[in-house]
Amino acid sequence: MRRAHLLVLSLLLLAGGCATLQQIAALRQVDFSLDRVAQLRLAGVDLDRVRSYSDLTVTDVARLTLALSDNRLPLEFSLFVQGDNPPDNEVAARLVRFDWTLLLEDKETVSGVFDQEVVFEPGQPTTFPVQIQLDLLEFFDGNARDLAELALSLADQGGEPKNVALQAIPTIQTALGPIRYPGTITVVSGEVGGGG
Repeated sequence: MRRAHLLVLSLLLLAGGCATLQQIAALRQVDFSLDRVAQLRLAGVDLDRVRSYSDLTVTDVARLTLALSDNRLPLEFSLFVQGDNPPDNEVAARLVRFDWTLLLEDKETVSGVFDQEVVFEPGQPTTFPVQIQLDLLEFFDGNARDLAELALSLADQGGEPKNVALQAIPTIQTALGPIRYPGTITVVSGEVGGGG
């Protein structure tokens, strides 16, 4: 009788292990890319309505100047990440957390954690927003106009394209519980901006 229990337990662990390997393999097959940057605010100025520095109102410029006089220039935005699970993948990939670091123009800036569950079904592109807040003055030099142009470029409102990379350590839900990747992987890399 005891041998039968051990056999059943071994089979359950083996089945759980196989399912876990399938789920890990499923997430590794997901192709992550940068979908878009949205909801940019620079020192409280909504950049979604601004096409160039000359479109800033007197009030907008006053806000930027005030922020600079306080030695800060806070930028907030949503970085939308898209995951594509191949249609021939038989398993949905279930992301439950990822610890991320933003690289902007090849410069490491801020880090954070996205801890909401996202399921990547085979053949169905899925996006999720990573909320980012940073002080541009901590990472970049320049006057108000230069830094505003950098932010506008991220908003795809003109200017030169900017290199953006998002590195992360994903954690996936498996039959045996959450499993964290052993190291950092680059899940998003590309240039944004340059629209107009």
